Amino acid sequence: MHSPTPEQVHAADTFRAGRHLALQAGAGTGKTSTLCLLASGTSRRGRYLAFNKDIARDAAARFPATVQCRTAHATAFAALGHQYAHRLNSPRQPAWRVGQALGILHPVRIGGYEISQRVLSHNVFRAVTRFCYSSDRALARHHVPRLRGPEQLDHGQFADIVLPLAVKAWADLQHPNQGVVRFEHDHYLKMWALTEPRIEADFLFLDEAQDTNPVLEQVFLAQSGHAQLVMVGDSAQAIYGWRGATDVMTGFDAEQLTLTRSFRFGPRIAEEANRWLALADAPIRLTGTDSIPAEVGDVSHPDAVLCRTNIGAMTEVMRLLGDGLRVALTRGGQQLSALAFAARDLKEGRRTHHPELVLFASWGDLQDYAAYDPAGRDLQPFVDLVDTHGPDAILAAVAELTNETHADVTVSTAHKAKGREWSNVKIGDDFPRPEDADHDANATDPAAGQMSDTDARLAYVAVTRARHRLDLGGLACSTPVPQVTSG
Repeated sequence: MHSPTPEQVHAADTFRAGRHLALQAGAGTGKTSTLCLLASGTSRRGRYLAFNKDIARDAAARFPATVQCRTAHATAFAALGHQYAHRLNSPRQPAWRVGQALGILHPVRIGGYEISQRVLSHNVFRAVTRFCYSSDRALARHHVPRLRGPEQLDHGQFADIVLPLAVKAWADLQHPNQGVVRFEHDHYLKMWALTEPRIEADFLFLDEAQDTNPVLEQVFLAQSGHAQLVMVGDSAQAIYGWRGATDVMTGFDAEQLTLTRSFRFGPRIAEEANRWLALADAPIRLTGTDSIPAEVGDVSHPDAVLCRTNIGAMTEVMRLLGDGLRVALTRGGQQLSALAFAARDLKEGRRTHHPELVLFASWGDLQDYAAYDPAGRDLQPFVDLVDTHGPDAILAAVAELTNETHADVTVSTAHKAKGREWSNVKIGDDFPRPEDADHDANATDPAAGQMSDTDARLAYVAVTRARHRLDLGGLACSTPVPQVTSG
């Protein structure tokens, strides 16, 4: 254990003084160690709200017994969500079928456009999801999404039709034991937030604050009257905006401090990280640890290959298996295998017994559900994978996967690699090159092209997973670097 840095000492002093604190912690800068330092310096009782179960479990083993470590969803489930456990296990079904149960029986006409029952149903549940992510107390017109395509469509008229149906769907979700709308974890989190809960603690730590939904931000900030609040995170790692998350770090009314000394890697990788921090317009820059050897260049035998998408990860798995390597896929392939068997059944005209897909009559129905239904958005990468490679190729690849402890190489998406690190890392080829990247008027690329802020942040997450050797792979064209060879 290293001695606390001046930045960590300053954070501990600020916490001891009782002030609210926003701690910008760059990759590998000892975020959890710093929070442990804060918690260990007091006998007060605290709560640590983690981003996911793995982080909460790891934190519980490190924090003193005076700090309870849970996810926000686990906190909400214990308080209220457990009443809806029966509905959480209900099978999926297409939104249009649920829409029929809610009374969506006919298409509607707005101006020159006919809006189908399917489109109406999809947008009813999208409105409910947007409401659950928000800090609003009631469903309103602004939760209704704008339809893409018809530029002349009157959104006000569309919202007038969708909103009452969304209110009806939300009312259906209030019944603990039965209802037609599929119950999701975000539903009970929102219900809990609406009770204006008081979290009993002397202080609260909110981890990964850069990925906090407004609904949780509201609950957290509401505790400021009786508890000391500490937000910790890295604004440059805000990579979950697509599911409603917002970076609440920079606007938090608190003492704004930073952790910039990375104990994960040396100056060369820190330099690479800073390129992407600048591109993402992040509030910090990193300093590497001089005593840690770090190189950027070709890595012939990486410990991990990090990709931008699930499809890219599976493609990488297939390539590496073809090279005769033992390959692990982050979070395993069991779920992917079960879904691939189900996909094969559906594509061959058979019904599947998979609990998530049992109600789909054909592969085409599942394709539509994944493409157009907000409840099926998480299935879209899998549908793309099947359509690209076919179920049999996926099953063959999954069957060859091995455990990480016995693998020659681990493949992961950058999203799933967040919070992890490896000695030698290679970046996958599915990150956008400058000529393919989104042309964002507010973004500038270190090279000649342009790249979106979102991809810049994802690239920052990916490159900072490496401790000693980093192969930029698909990002190399954006940032020319001297080449080195790995052993």
